[in-house]
Amino acid sequence: MTQEENNLIIAAQNGDKTAFEELIYRYDKNVLGIAYSYIGNNEDAKDIYQEVFLRVYKGIKKFEFRSEFSTWLYRVTTNVCLTYRSQKKKFAYSSLDEEISDEDGEQRSLADTIADGESSDERALGSEISEMIDNGLEKLSPQQRMVFTLKHYKGYKIKEISTIMNCTEGTVKNYLFFATQKMRENLKDFLD
Repeated sequence: MTQEENNLIIAAQNGDKTAFEELIYRYDKNVLGIAYSYIGNNEDAKDIYQEVFLRVYKGIKKFEFRSEFSTWLYRVTTNVCLTYRSQKKKFAYSSLDEEISDEDGEQRSLADTIADGESSDERALGSEISEMIDNGLEKLSPQQRMVFTLKHYKGYKIKEISTIMNCTEGTVKNYLFFATQKMRENLKDFLD
């Protein structure tokens, strides 16, 4: 953590809303990205995002600088994702009119993201693969899904994931092993 970030945290702990907003600004895309990668639905990811920063706002006074602020924030994000998923228990289907963020952060409809040069067979195959991956993710336990998401969608290392999820590296490896096995099983017809 930089001294500047430490000062922002201390100011936010003392009720400085501008400092808290600066902290949100620094991490909002990462939090939204983790939520979206885990939940797979833009609206639900936004709900998780709001819940995360509400919890952080309420709990920032309890932050004791024992870890990086980002680690603490991502642990809150992980917990909210796991809780949200267990409470929601629904499948997310995307409408072609649904607004999503592209790589540049611009809002576009799902229909607009389909490349003009792709054949309908290529789009169908891509859609089939995506559906198989989504179905595979749905079959994972919440912890396995979170580890798989953090590792393969967000690129975190095992040690970082163990810190974020507040468990041992061995536990993370175990979750990841079984998640990978289940995903391979779900995709075996495609891979053969």
